This record gives sequence, C-alpha cells and structure tokens, in this order.
Amino acid sequence: MPEKITRTLEQWRRQLTPEQYRIAREARTEPAFTGEYCETRTDGTYTCVCCGQALFESGSKFDSGSGWPSFSKPADEHNVDAEVDRSHGMVRTEVRCSRCDAHLGHRFDDGPRPGGRRYCINSASLKLVEKPDADGTT
Repeated sequence: MPEKITRTLEQWRRQLTPEQYRIAREARTEPAFTGEYCETRTDGTYTCVCCGQALFESGSKFDSGSGWPSFSKPADEHNVDAEVDRSHGMVRTEVRCSRCDAHLGHRFDDGPRPGGRRYCINSASLKLVEKPDADGTT
C-alpha cells in the first residue's frame, strides 16, 4: 500500500491551481468537454495532480463520448479507492487517489468489455507523464 500523504488545506491551496483545488480537494466537477485531457491521445501515465501517484495508463483510455477522460481500469487497483457518493440526488461510485484522497471522478458499470467499467475522470485531477519515444524524447 502506498504511504498516505496528508497536508493542510492551505498547503494544498499553495500547491494547486484554483481549478485543481476546487476539483481535487473539494470534490467538484469540471464542465464536460473542457478538460485538458478529454481528447488527448498521447502515450503515457496519468498521475495524481496532488501527489504524483500513477493512476491510469494511456492504453486503458477510450472515447466514451461523456466529455471527460475515460479509462477502463486503473494502472494499479490499489492506487484508486472507491466509495458511495449520494450527492446531487444520485447514487454513484466516487473514485479517489488512495495516496492523498484527491477526488478524481466517478466509476460506472457501462464501460468496454471485458471489465465493463468506465472511470470518468476530471482532467484537473490528473497530470500526464508522457512515455518517451524510442530515442528517449517525449
């Protein structure tokens, strides 16, 4: 299990942009089709914007048409926690970074087979670490 990272709200505010803080620390959602990674096709690893933990690989990213980056599975099941979210008059499964508890987005059971899961993630909660090309450049 990864070591937990805890910071004060003020420390998070100093580290993150206002949008990143609002989404990752206050569990808000960015508007559909506005996130930096919604249409990205770059190879690499999507890490937590707060703590840098690997969350999703580009190979599991797919176009769900939802307006948010969507992934079929986490990079490692231990890196993403799931809990029931009853906000906004709905019952959904919220996903958070297991290391720092950052809000990432939600998980749905309408994804591609074989797993059938769709991790609908806010771009503002992510940082893409590009995979180097064969010559070592990104």
